[in-house]
Amino acid sequence: MNIEQIASALQDIFNEPLKGGEQRKIVFWVDKDREFIEEIDQFIMDGVKVQTLLGNNQFYMKYLLEEEDTESNYLIYTNIELGLENNWLADTVLYSKTFYADRISLILNDLQIDPALRGIVKKYERFFQNKERYRKFQAIGTEVYSEESIELAIMSVLCNVKVPDFEEILKTVLTDTLEDENNKYLQQMDKFFDSSIFWKCVADMYGYERESKTIKTLLIHLAVTAFSHSVPEQYLTNVKDFVAVRSKTNALVFMDHWMHHKTDFELYDKYVESVEQEIQLSKLLQPISIDEFRQADTFPYVDKAIIIYIANSLLEGREDFEEYIKLIKLRRAKHFYERYSSIYEALFYSVKMQAFYTEYRQGIPSGQASEIYKAYESKYYVMDTYYRKFYVAYDAESNNEILKKLKDLVEHLYTHWFMGELSVNWSQAVKAEMTEEWSLPGVMNQQSFYSSTVAPHMRNGDRVFVIISDAFRYEVGVELSERLNSETIGSCNIQTMLSVIPSITKLGMASLLPHKTLDFDVSTQVLVNGKDSSGLESRKTILKSAVEDSMAVRFQDIMDMNKAGRREAFKGKKLIYIYHDTIDAMGDKASTEIYTFDAVEKAMNQLYDLVKIIRDDLSGTNVYITADHGFLYQREPLEESDKLEKVKIDTLEVKRRYILSKENEAIDGQINIDLSSIVQNEHQFHVYVPMGTIRNRMQGAGVNFVHGGASLQEITVPLLSFKNKRAGQKGAQQFAKVDIKLTSTMRKITNRIFNLNFFQTEKIGDKLKARKVFIYMADEDNNILSNEETVIGDRSFDNPAERTFKLRFALKNIPYDRSKTYYLVIKDAEIEMEIERIPFTINLGIVSDFDF
Repeated sequence: MNIEQIASALQDIFNEPLKGGEQRKIVFWVDKDREFIEEIDQFIMDGVKVQTLLGNNQFYMKYLLEEEDTESNYLIYTNIELGLENNWLADTVLYSKTFYADRISLILNDLQIDPALRGIVKKYERFFQNKERYRKFQAIGTEVYSEESIELAIMSVLCNVKVPDFEEILKTVLTDTLEDENNKYLQQMDKFFDSSIFWKCVADMYGYERESKTIKTLLIHLAVTAFSHSVPEQYLTNVKDFVAVRSKTNALVFMDHWMHHKTDFELYDKYVESVEQEIQLSKLLQPISIDEFRQADTFPYVDKAIIIYIANSLLEGREDFEEYIKLIKLRRAKHFYERYSSIYEALFYSVKMQAFYTEYRQGIPSGQASEIYKAYESKYYVMDTYYRKFYVAYDAESNNEILKKLKDLVEHLYTHWFMGELSVNWSQAVKAEMTEEWSLPGVMNQQSFYSSTVAPHMRNGDRVFVIISDAFRYEVGVELSERLNSETIGSCNIQTMLSVIPSITKLGMASLLPHKTLDFDVSTQVLVNGKDSSGLESRKTILKSAVEDSMAVRFQDIMDMNKAGRREAFKGKKLIYIYHDTIDAMGDKASTEIYTFDAVEKAMNQLYDLVKIIRDDLSGTNVYITADHGFLYQREPLEESDKLEKVKIDTLEVKRRYILSKENEAIDGQINIDLSSIVQNEHQFHVYVPMGTIRNRMQGAGVNFVHGGASLQEITVPLLSFKNKRAGQKGAQQFAKVDIKLTSTMRKITNRIFNLNFFQTEKIGDKLKARKVFIYMADEDNNILSNEETVIGDRSFDNPAERTFKLRFALKNIPYDRSKTYYLVIKDAEIEMEIERIPFTINLGIVSDFDF
């Protein structure tokens, strides 16, 4: 500080208003180091008399100030100690102001730090010399200074941490680099601080006590200590040197907070992966039962071990299916689940398929056609879903060796066992019962759709939207129906229709139009009431002949419009047919059929969005979603034995799953079905469909995705009836999330590690969605004091006991005030909003120090 700065600081003091009975200002400027002794003779201040106090003029100065001049403002410069003993001016000093011009004194004065802490500020004088560091230190806003709070604030500034929180300081140091010599924050501490203080704090807070201290071994210490909370320590003997003896919970909370940070988790993931390799975690866990570490959430290898365990169990034929499902669902709430989510999904559906096989291992029953159809509609269809969902997950992780092995199991279960048995039984029933008349008792025929479903609305003057999605098979319809019921205010019912045969687009699309007759012309084009039905323009004409205020439109054309454009386009229309072609467009091409199941997922999202557009933009209340046909798809290449040789009859059209002919013959491997119950044709057409899932041998690729035959997957057509209900309308149900409630009655925490029980209040179902929550302990200022646990409330059990969750929490090893209130916070993960804050008291006493 130079003389100009001192003059400015002194002028500010003299300019302060008089207070407390003051008549004037007297300021003693103490310059113990005699830094300004040469400038004082020329030092001038307006309205202030300047005097120098020496060792031999104290009595004179006393007389001057108290007798000779009692009105002027005085600056008394001195370099002697103004102690009270043997000081003529003691009483004057007491009612005056003392000013120090040395840097430390100015810092103490400016920051209002108790002069008793002069030594600690002096120790870090170099730190305070930089204006920017000084500004940041001041901005920390420490309320009460102590040696510890000053050091914490200095470390915060050096680590660019805005709040004095050692957890953040430590994370900042760790995230820079694990190489001590290159760690810029350690270098800053060595230069402007005392890095041994940093290591002392680490020891005190996290129990890290080693003779040779490094950032890398500190990271290992923190990770292993956190891990030790979830694994009995008798299994950690090989790494016991990295397990803290004290303050263990701090390590767990530190790693947990880092793990759950929105951005810093990426480096956490990288670091702990390197740690697990350092400590050879895979070898360490190999002899340990999964039950001993199933809750662990520190290292990614835990999930790998669980995945390997479930996969091997399936491949070895161990049938603990409920246990596997519980394990997978448990891991969904863990940090590394997202990394392995596709593998877990594939595992989940593999388990479901194996469980289905176990239920029907005695064989899928044969029976009458209506019995098998109804069984497929209510039970068997899930295997199609499981197979599809497995491959959606598999394709996201297709290079994973575990999934490659599971793929063989899945193909055996679905293609060889399930489809083999079901399709044979069904084909035999079709051959015995449905060749003369293509119908089933109690099941609507597809060609009756308009007359029985749409026409009554037209007679009532209702407005109807019909969405026809090409190859939208039944099991996909079930999934979309469930989604519409759970995520919209409206209600969605699903039933099935028996599709026309052959189950092909041109005939299926025609059968859904208003008509009196269906027919084939000489080129096998389908005629509706004698008119061509191919293409959008032809369908518009057929619709208009039945309903004047009607229209037909492609899905993409609607999506390309804005809200105003849609309203204008559909204004005054009573009947709207919307054509959607995402699944068939992908599956029907040899080059893209492998992406069939991805197309199904995309199609469901598109149809869901389309229903919302109809509901919100077009005020539609009556929406039907159906299909022209379903499809068969298997990922495994077909064997030569799965293909039939060319038939020796005159044919009109030959495809992989059907043959159209005027001839009526019995052909090995084919089911001959009379089409007179579907089309009115003077030639009495017949369709020949291969038994089971066999294909007709043809040139070219594209054999895995097919339709046209009579398999249940091809001819069971979904019909979804969506009825929109506005909020407040009679019968309308608002969808909501289930609640997650604390059931433990105890509101006093006496141990640093404790368990709490929670309850999912209702089972999920229509209009009741799952809820994901984060739960942790916090103080009145919302500082998080514990690890954060996740609950996914998506259980559908009727039994309340099966909707309970037991969670384990660990508190930071810091002082707690038993007279203060702390809170258990439950936060909705989707909207990041606090939904409940439950007051607790914390009274740890002495016992808590032992981390019981």
